[in-house]
Amino acid sequence: MSANSFDARSTLQVGDESYEIFRLDKVEGSARLPYSLKVLLENLLRTEDGANITADHIRALGGWDSQAQPSQEIQFTPARVIMQDFTGVPCVVDLATMREAVKELGGDPAKVNPLSPAELVIDHSVIADKFGTNEAFAQNVELEYGRNRERYQFLRWGQTAFDDFKVVPPGTGIVHQVNIEHLARTVMVRNGQAYPDTLVGTDSHTTMVNGLGVLGWGVGGIEAEAAMLGQPVSMLIPRVVGFKLTGELTPGTTATDLVLTITEMLRKHGVVGKFVEFYGEGVAATSLANRATIGNMSPEFGSTAAIFPIDDETLKYLKLTGRSEQQLALVEAYAKQQGLWLDPKAEPDFSEKLELDLSTVVPSIAGPKRPQDRIVLAEAAQQFAKDVLNYVEAPVAQQATAASPVDEASDESFPASDAPAYGNQENGAGAPQHADGTGAAVPSNPVTVTAPDGSTYEIDHGAVTVAAITSCTNTSNPYVMVAAALVAKKAVEKGLTRKPWVKTTLAPGSKVVTDYFDKAGLTPYLDKVGFNLVGYGCTTCIGNSGPLPEEVSKAVNDNDLAVTSVLSGNRNFEGRINPDVKMNYLASPPLVVAYALAGSMKVDITRDALGADQDGNPVFLKDIWPSEAEVNDVVANAIGEDMFSKSYSDVFAGDAQWQALPIPTGNTFEWDPESTYVRKPPYFEGMTMETTPVSDISGARVLAKLGDSVTTDHISPAGAIKADTPAGKYLTEHGVERRDFNSYGSRRGNHEVMIRGTFANIRLRNQIAPGTEGGYTRDFTQEDGPVSFIYDASQNYQAAGIPLVVLAGKEYGSGSSRDWAAKGTALLGVKAVIAESYERIHRSNLIGMGVLPLQFPEGQSAESLGLTGEETFSIAGVTELNEGTTPRTVKVTTDTGVEFDAVVRIDTPGEADYYRNGGIMQYVLRSLIRK
Repeated sequence: MSANSFDARSTLQVGDESYEIFRLDKVEGSARLPYSLKVLLENLLRTEDGANITADHIRALGGWDSQAQPSQEIQFTPARVIMQDFTGVPCVVDLATMREAVKELGGDPAKVNPLSPAELVIDHSVIADKFGTNEAFAQNVELEYGRNRERYQFLRWGQTAFDDFKVVPPGTGIVHQVNIEHLARTVMVRNGQAYPDTLVGTDSHTTMVNGLGVLGWGVGGIEAEAAMLGQPVSMLIPRVVGFKLTGELTPGTTATDLVLTITEMLRKHGVVGKFVEFYGEGVAATSLANRATIGNMSPEFGSTAAIFPIDDETLKYLKLTGRSEQQLALVEAYAKQQGLWLDPKAEPDFSEKLELDLSTVVPSIAGPKRPQDRIVLAEAAQQFAKDVLNYVEAPVAQQATAASPVDEASDESFPASDAPAYGNQENGAGAPQHADGTGAAVPSNPVTVTAPDGSTYEIDHGAVTVAAITSCTNTSNPYVMVAAALVAKKAVEKGLTRKPWVKTTLAPGSKVVTDYFDKAGLTPYLDKVGFNLVGYGCTTCIGNSGPLPEEVSKAVNDNDLAVTSVLSGNRNFEGRINPDVKMNYLASPPLVVAYALAGSMKVDITRDALGADQDGNPVFLKDIWPSEAEVNDVVANAIGEDMFSKSYSDVFAGDAQWQALPIPTGNTFEWDPESTYVRKPPYFEGMTMETTPVSDISGARVLAKLGDSVTTDHISPAGAIKADTPAGKYLTEHGVERRDFNSYGSRRGNHEVMIRGTFANIRLRNQIAPGTEGGYTRDFTQEDGPVSFIYDASQNYQAAGIPLVVLAGKEYGSGSSRDWAAKGTALLGVKAVIAESYERIHRSNLIGMGVLPLQFPEGQSAESLGLTGEETFSIAGVTELNEGTTPRTVKVTTDTGVEFDAVVRIDTPGEADYYRNGGIMQYVLRSLIRK
């Protein structure tokens, strides 16, 4: 029960239903707040307990100073938690382990239950092994069950053992798309109360639901567990960046072009740790699908959330996706009562402001390794010619030419009408143009490949070997999906198909996509160009692209070709998409199809022909690009409310294969000692009810010295497990055949596999071990510090009682909210990380695992301080935390005489409590037992 200090408790009547609400207008200053802070204010009013959440916290939020730097801590209690299976399995493993730990400490294991609704969608486990046939989907699902049976049995047990925990079985859809299409409430109803739907999720792209006016963001699995168990999320009242939208998108541009433009703008502006909120008259012209696409990319531009207020467009989407009439009426009445309804002319109080005229957005892609590196489509071939020089060796003369300025004439190819002006300069029948805009050749190493049927073809640097319509970002958006299918249709009608070296996959975010493709008669055309359904899951975007055809893979690796992928996803980091592919590009679904037809990034698809038709005439992108009217006509006639109602009518039940999985009974799990998928982790071993005082760190060695923009994809185990790595050797020693290794993601419930894969990404460059790439370091427990696997060195350090530190550059831990990036770091024996700056989620997760995040003094770095990574480190002043305060800095010294004051990045009192307890799970466990 709320303390109700502001007399905010009231009643809202909607039709025949009456709801208890907490009125925002009872708090002075609330009317001027941005939408997102109003949602937080309601949260505090409703959960005010006089201790953790007080009237002073509420006044501080009501009196928010938009220009102040964040300093006021508040406790945010999300309405629900959402998970995907890669990050969700460790959550359920930890909950099961907590039940046992509670029992061992004399508590009641039944207390370990989600106290907030928790929903898990199994979407990260399907791998696109099979493609290009009508049997691909069924074959991939069969392989998925075969690989993941143990995990799926465990999740089915969790669904029966824990209250308020639901699982969406495999083969249903992608978590964020299922969230916006079915799980999101926009306004939550529970125990007679109505309040804004809010959430945290174990995937950074949880922010997709921001497009529906739902405030939520990605957290680590450990934070999500705490939220499920009733712990609020400790946070500082953030700065809010207002992003004004004006105008409308021009024909020929897509939501993907828009979101890549916004990503570039916001990443340049700097929004890490901030909320972004969209406002202005352009919001009303932005479809819900486009809003969700923008919200999805919040982690790519670095913000905590990227939200749109509620309006008529929100209601239209809720109705389309099958929400009840009562729910629609409640959302409208509640939003208007609480001042959460969009006023397109309003100018709320924001900390900072940006503005974008939607009519200025042009077709774009992003790459070759970061989502914020936007490239105007008309300049893509020229930019590739420059970027490929970072991946292959080229003669000096060619390098000088390839670095020449971009050809200004490319402006001609911007869309100016319903049919974009692609292909204005006809360059013949469309063979790849090996030019950079100046006519100079780019690096070339053509290789002849023999296909299984005996035919031959030639591939070279820049060959598109993966073209994937995948990821929640775009497959939730019917406009770009229909555009892709229409490009396929027109291509087939012209006699075009994918190039034979391109692996083409279609992995929609929900079955609704298949339904509307079928209804519109578009599926056969997608199939004919190779975009057969491979699964309903994340696939390529998270590294589950599956292997390239053997002959292509061999040609690429034997000749060190810099080949490319083009995907409609949100992530294109190095080493993420496919181990054979060096350069990765984000693009809209219709452009993914176009690049599959072109077959190379050397082709300027805005000017060069994609191929020849049946009569030998060149076919340009303009010839197969659908008009806006064509797309809108299909969307209007092929998509209906009944599709969503049918797809989600029994979404938690699963198919016969899911229902037939045998599961154990009882409220504690029966661990299988032979399992290589699910093992009991060591987090609570030796734990007592009393905390152990934190201590200073002395005699520490550096496990890894890393540069800028090291992501959680570099740190966390992900992708395929190779036989000659510590994880591969572990599985081999436990009797697992190489063909059954599966991916790291599928084995997240086994800490033994995961710690062996931490810091093992094939593109990680540890500066302590120059000349290496991957999970290597130098082991200074041995004479002269030989190069060894990071895991092996860690074991030697821990056996010798030597603590470890990691040195890093800017934006350390950017990328997905991977809890194993922090869990693996802790289990490797790392006690502190010293970086130039952090992304929010990873810094928080490090604290949650008992690892101290420190920051170099402003303007300084490992390089400027002359640190090589061979030093021995001591960190003094940490013990001040035992006195109930958090030091602003601690003294770092080395045996070589370097000394500096590192900033302590424990940002809130709540985080300090977690660190004192050895981690967030230990804190929650002790709290539960004391209740």
